[in-house]
Amino acid sequence: MCRLQVRAESWPIAGRFVISRGAKTQAQIVLVEISEGDFVGRGECVPYARYGETIEGTLERIESLRPDLERGMTRDALQSVPPGAARNALDCALWDLEAKRAGRRVWELAGLPAPGPVTTAYTLSLDSPEAMAAEAKVHGHRPILKMKLGGGGDLDRVRAVHAGAPRARLIVDANEAWTAALYAELAPALSGLGVELIEQPLPAGDDEALRSLRRPVPVCADESCHDSVTLGGLAGKYDAVNVKLDKTGGLTEALRVVETAKAMGLGIMVGCMVATSLSMAPAHLVAQAARWVDLDGPLLLAKDREPGLDYSGSSIAPPSAALWG
Repeated sequence: MCRLQVRAESWPIAGRFVISRGAKTQAQIVLVEISEGDFVGRGECVPYARYGETIEGTLERIESLRPDLERGMTRDALQSVPPGAARNALDCALWDLEAKRAGRRVWELAGLPAPGPVTTAYTLSLDSPEAMAAEAKVHGHRPILKMKLGGGGDLDRVRAVHAGAPRARLIVDANEAWTAALYAELAPALSGLGVELIEQPLPAGDDEALRSLRRPVPVCADESCHDSVTLGGLAGKYDAVNVKLDKTGGLTEALRVVETAKAMGLGIMVGCMVATSLSMAPAHLVAQAARWVDLDGPLLLAKDREPGLDYSGSSIAPPSAALWG
C-alpha cells in the first residue's frame, strides 16, 4: 500500500516576475509525496491559470486519485489522466519512488544515458527598455538571456538588452502578445540583434498566419504545444517546441514529446514555470536532448528548496538523489 500526501506551498520571488499577462511576487506550487514503506517519491507542479488551472482545482484533482494511488496506481495507468499540472506532480513522484525502490537513478530506469550539466537561459522580466537594459548589464556574463516581451515597444527593448549584454545569445518570448502584422515587422530586425529564437509570438489557436510568414529567426511553440497529440498541428508553423512538464503532464509524456518532435524535424527547447529545484530536476533529464534550456526558475526565487540543484552561474549540474530521481 502507498500513502499520498499533497499540499500547496508558496515560495517568494526575488522582486517581481512580469510577463505580458501580468506580474507576481510568489511562486505558488503543489507538492506531492507518495510513500511506500521507507521510500518516498516527490513531485512538484505549478498550476497555470492560462490553461484554466488553479491551486485548489489541482489539489482536488490529485485528491480524486487518492484511492487509486494508494492501491498502487502505476505510471502507465496514470497516463489516462488528462495532461497538466496535477498529472505532472504525480508522474514525477512515481518516477522518484520507482528509483528509490530499485536503488537506481531515474535515467537508468528510463534507459537514458547519465546526464551531464546543461546551460540555462536567464529570464529578464518585461519592463521598460531602460530597466531591461540595466538588468541585462547585471547578467551580461551569462551566455543566454531570455527576454519577456509584450507588444508595443518590443524592438526598443531588444535593442536595449542587446546593447546591455552584447555577447549574450537572446531568446525573446512574447507570450502570445503579438499580432501577425507585428511579427512581420519585428522578425526581420531581430536576427541582427543576437536573437536566435522567437517563442510563441501569436496566440495559440490563432497562429495559422505563421505558415505563410517568413521566419528569419526560428519560431518556437509554447502555448501551442502541450503533449504529443498537439504536435501534428504545428508542422509548417513552427521550427521548435518548448517542452514543459506542467504541460505534458510529467516526465513520461515529456520524453515522448521530445522523441516525436525530433522525428518531425522540430528543435527542442525545455522550459519551466517559476518554481523550486524539485520542478527543474526531472526537466533536467529532458534538457539533455534540447538545444535551448530555460530552467532558471530557482534563480528567480528569493530562496530555493534544500537540497536544491547546483547552479554554477548558468550551468546546472544533474540532480542529486537526495533531491529527486
